[in-house]
This record gives sequence, structure tokens and C-alpha cells, in this order.
Amino acid sequence: MAGGKIRKERPQRGGGSGGATHFQGGIPFHKSKGQHILKNPLLVDSIVQKSGIKHTDTILEIGPGTGNLTKKLLEAGKSVIAVELDPRMVLELQRRFQGTPYSSRLKVIQGDVLKCDLPYFDICVANIPYQISSPLTFKLLSHRPLFRCAVIMFQREFAMRLVAQPGDGLYCRLSVNTQLLARVNHLLKVGRNNFRPPPKVDSSVVRIEPRKPLPPVNFKEWDGLVRICFNRKNKTLGAIFRQKGILALLEKNFKTLQALQLTSDGFDQDSEIAQSLSALGNTLGDMNIDAEEEGKDNDDDDDMEMDDGDSKGSEFKNKILGVLKSGGFEDKRASKLAQADFMHLLSLFNKAGIHFS
Repeated sequence: MAGGKIRKERPQRGGGSGGATHFQGGIPFHKSKGQHILKNPLLVDSIVQKSGIKHTDTILEIGPGTGNLTKKLLEAGKSVIAVELDPRMVLELQRRFQGTPYSSRLKVIQGDVLKCDLPYFDICVANIPYQISSPLTFKLLSHRPLFRCAVIMFQREFAMRLVAQPGDGLYCRLSVNTQLLARVNHLLKVGRNNFRPPPKVDSSVVRIEPRKPLPPVNFKEWDGLVRICFNRKNKTLGAIFRQKGILALLEKNFKTLQALQLTSDGFDQDSEIAQSLSALGNTLGDMNIDAEEEGKDNDDDDDMEMDDGDSKGSEFKNKILGVLKSGGFEDKRASKLAQADFMHLLSLFNKAGIHFS
């Protein structure tokens, strides 16, 4: 991973603390809306430089605020599409560039970026409200046509989950799903005092580059498998797939698909991803704690193991465990598995007629 660090700027006098109201251009900012405006010009310049913007690029900016980053983006690219929820910021942005050479190259969309239909863009550069990190990431990755890259400021822990590798403490379902669809690199660590008002946490800038072409995998199937594996990421897969609830779910899928004689072939990949990623982003949530993905890895699991006395259930259980054994996965843990391992495991299950969607 590329590394870098922006030096913290000293808080300005009169900036206040605690519950003090912060202003820029006479506009009060609301922390509850994730409004933390970049005030360090060195940081803004560094983000633009590392974005690799071409003079022919159409740039998508999310949450432009009063336009400190917007101005640099307009200088670097062909045009900027800025999506801003707060009508006060929209007016300030329009006022700032009105009558300048940039006004004709700036399009401002007022609305919720998660609900807007995004137009074509080449590159996304954004300092986003951190509470929309996960749904926004997957909305962008489902956008068609694919963009070249996105350079986004995230809460640091979320960013480190995005780039985490097998064996890392923060490696999780978010890591695996994002890295299936994109190459992700950490660019900059950013101290909280580079913002007005300062957030409670440090941040990081991450580069997300969609994979072209995408891996030949049914995304619903993929996420279904990964979700199960990371339910208790530090337990062995053998222990996870012995749980009654998981066996019952997979057996139901198995019988349904047998009846319909469906396979995982012939799916429309773009359509599949577009339909799946929005729900995935909302399911993963903001991922600050990632409790849903980490599980609690204790011995008091709600899902008990299947009783071998149930002959029908035992037969299907043996089928599942046979798949795990055939690939050498029974004693492995999700926290240590790489993309290729999950690909291999999914293909083994599918060949046995076992599907996850």
C-alpha cells in the first residue's frame, strides 16, 4: 500500500471546542450531518495530485460543502458534477463560482447521493459524510459505465477495513467484497484537525479502482458464501457449516434449485451486481465496529450443530463437509482466506449443486 501522512494543522484561535458552532462563509456546519469541511490547503492539493486527474476528465464530487476542493478539481479537470444534500451549501457553491470561468463547467445536483441517479463520470473525488461510507462505496461500484477510479476520504477504521488483507485483524466481509470488485490502495492518513469542525476520529484517503473485466462470478452467490464464512470469521469453516441454521438454509436452496434445474451459468453480471450491491451496502452499514461481520467467536453459539441422529439432515451435512474436505477447507478460517480461496470454495460448492442465493 502506498503511504503518506498529512501533518495536522494547528487549531485556529477562536475555533472553539465542545458544542461551539463552526462557520465558513457565514454558514454554520452540522456535525450530525457529517459536515466537516477541509480547511488545510496542503491536504486539498495533495488529494488532487494523488487523484491523477486528466484535463479531459468529468469529475464527480460528493459533499462539496463550500467548494474548497471543488475549485481545485475545476482547475484540474474538464468539468465537475457536485452532489450536495444541504441547500445552503448548494447556494454557497453556486455563489462562489458565479461569474467566474468555472461556472459553465460546474453542475450542482441538490439531493441525497444514495438516492440520485448518477450521470457519467470518469473519476470520483470526495470527502464524504462517514455514515454513508459503505452504501456509497457499493453504489459507486455498481455504477455503469465503470469509472476509472475513486479517491475518497473515509473514517480511518473503515478505510483500513477496505484495504485489509487475509490475516489482518480488520479483514472482514467488507474487505473481501470490495476487493473482489476493485483494487483498493491507502493513499494518505489525515489527522482530525485538518477539518472544521474537527471530527472525533482520524481519516484516510483511499483509491478505489474498479476491476476491468470483473471476475466471472455470480455476485449474489459470492456474497452469500462470504456472509456465512464471516459470521464467525475465526472459527473453522467445518464448525460454521455444521450449524443447524446454515445447513437448513443451504438444504432449502439445494432442493429449490434442483426442482427448478437452475445453474449459476448465463447470468447478466452487470445486472446482478447492480441489484445486489445496494442491499449489500445497507447490510454492511457504516462498519465502524463491524460487529455483524466479526461475530463474537465465543462458545455459546446460537446455532447448534446438526444432530447426526437425523438421517436426512446428516446426509446433507455429510455432503457439505465432503465439499470442504475435498478442497482442504474444513480446518481453515475465513480470516485467513484470500480471494482465490473463496473463488475455489464457491466453485466446489456449485459443482456439488450447492448454491448461496
